Amino acid sequence: MPYKVTIDAEKCIGCGACASICPGVYEMGDDMKARAKQAKTNEKCAKEGADSCPTQAIKLGKA
Repeated sequence: MPYKVTIDAEKCIGCGACASICPGVYEMGDDMKARAKQAKTNEKCAKEGADSCPTQAIKLGKA
């Protein structure tokens, strides 16, 4: 299922869990905040990475 990835930078605390779980979708920026490598993805780990966010800063919608 394709996902649209949205990350709320104000909620992100930069723990890096999402990027560790799913490096094909998430990365840590120079500001140590998570960001999506692409706005849409089919990668199965995208949901697991989003679910790992302790502040629920990552939202996945239908692409």
